[in-house]
Amino acid sequence: MQFLFRYANPAMFMRLSGAVLPYVAAAAVLTLAAGLYMGFNVPPDYQQGMTVLIMFIHVPAASVAMSAYGAIAVCSFLSLVWRHPLSDTAARAAAPLGAIFTALGLITGALWGKPMWGTYWVWDARLTSFLLLLFLYLGYMALWSAIEDETKAARAAAVLALVGAVNIPIIKFSVDWWNTLHQGESIMSGNLAPVFLWPLLTMMAGYMLLFVTLWLIRIQTAIVERRARSLMQGPA
Repeated sequence: MQFLFRYANPAMFMRLSGAVLPYVAAAAVLTLAAGLYMGFNVPPDYQQGMTVLIMFIHVPAASVAMSAYGAIAVCSFLSLVWRHPLSDTAARAAAPLGAIFTALGLITGALWGKPMWGTYWVWDARLTSFLLLLFLYLGYMALWSAIEDETKAARAAAVLALVGAVNIPIIKFSVDWWNTLHQGESIMSGNLAPVFLWPLLTMMAGYMLLFVTLWLIRIQTAIVERRARSLMQGPA
């Protein structure tokens, strides 16, 4: 834990993140460019035709949406148990990003579902639990805004984040636990043809790098804003 606390120091974090951020951002741009090039050159799927291209946006967005909430839950745990200095800042910074990726996953999922299911939406376990994820993000952000005392807001938001974390395995395994219209696992099961698999994995990596880039920027911005408020308020 001493290692984590060392790099949780705001000054140390700013130096470290400032050093790695350009490389992470460059990797995100290059990986996304490669993924898009590979994705737009795949052949039509024998069932879905060219609507299969939506997969290269939908699946990475959904993956990052769940990963971002997992990051919030971890940061919230560190905040509640060890009072990790930057945990609350990092968790709060990730929430809007996670909400955006969740919304993107829902929108692209609806667009993909229309030609496959004949409707934009069905209330099956996967879709409903993923919609709940968006509400959890919105509730988390609303809770931060509703409580003026930042310490109390952080504690309440952390508890909500940890309670809501139970939804992540429900989203992940819903297609295995219940009979749903949503297709089952394709990547780990080996059911996805390599011509689709490699562009998809590349896009997933690119999305994750993009999330990390934006997350680091938001944490840095929050630290700078906090320093500015402290300077404006002056000594107590």
